[in-house]
Amino acid sequence: MNTGKRKNTMRISGNDRVYLAVVYTFIGLFSMAVIYPLIYVVSASFSSPEALIQGRVFFLPVEPGLKGYAAVFRNNAVWQGYFNSIVYTVSGTAISVFLTMLGGFVLSRKEFPLRIPVMLFFTITMFFSGGLVPSYLLLTNLHMLNTIWALILPGAFSVWFSVIVRTFIQSTVPEELFEATSLDGGNYFDYLFRIVWPLSVPVMAVMALSFAAGHWNSYFSAMIYLNDTKLYPLQLILRSILIENSLDFTSTSTLMLDVRDSLERQYLSELLKYSLIIVSSVPLLVVYPFLQKYFIKGIMVGSLKG
Repeated sequence: MNTGKRKNTMRISGNDRVYLAVVYTFIGLFSMAVIYPLIYVVSASFSSPEALIQGRVFFLPVEPGLKGYAAVFRNNAVWQGYFNSIVYTVSGTAISVFLTMLGGFVLSRKEFPLRIPVMLFFTITMFFSGGLVPSYLLLTNLHMLNTIWALILPGAFSVWFSVIVRTFIQSTVPEELFEATSLDGGNYFDYLFRIVWPLSVPVMAVMALSFAAGHWNSYFSAMIYLNDTKLYPLQLILRSILIENSLDFTSTSTLMLDVRDSLERQYLSELLKYSLIIVSSVPLLVVYPFLQKYFIKGIMVGSLKG
């Protein structure tokens, strides 16, 4: 009697081997095309300005140092932009999540008489907008130019996420909970903030991450609506360095003042581009791991019911 374990093997034909080789090669090349630019930016930010200008940086840092990061954090404009971006992101995300949750909750109530007309009106705004000039004139008439509200209020409510919130509430929160709240003497606000709000943490986390990324990476609205450089977000300062190749060296510390000739300034300005890219990306990279589990749950909203 043969008591040995029978090995369960599957033979792979020659055509399958060729197919798998082509697939793995394509995936490997595609992964390298995505990963290598990220590795290059990190390596360039830690390399010396001379090595970067001379093109000697390919994969690992060359003559590693922290000169670029030291120059970034000693620049007053960068710190001011960092503070402004944090204020815009936190306040804008909080307002957007609150308003979108309110809109989605109202649309989820079948007893709301204008639910269908309002939903139709919201849907139209997803395809058509007033345009830049009417928006600028509207903000001018509301006296919101060169203020924080010009960056937060125009996009505070998201129609797309309000539809997702509506779907989440209808498919996840049992209607019996509203009936129980009504029997206990509660109203719609009690039902929203005591029942629906705690159960909607996954979808709110998805909205918060999306709104935060949008506010943090936004620069166009600030470029159009802001005139005071003290109100500029970090991304607008990053744009001026990356595109206009300009930086106020006089506002930095003695480390920058030691750079005397224009050639060394050009070298350091090139290094600052990569260092500032890393610095501006760190907050989102730090926040995302804490919201990842909610993000995975939230993207499945509406895919399954029950």
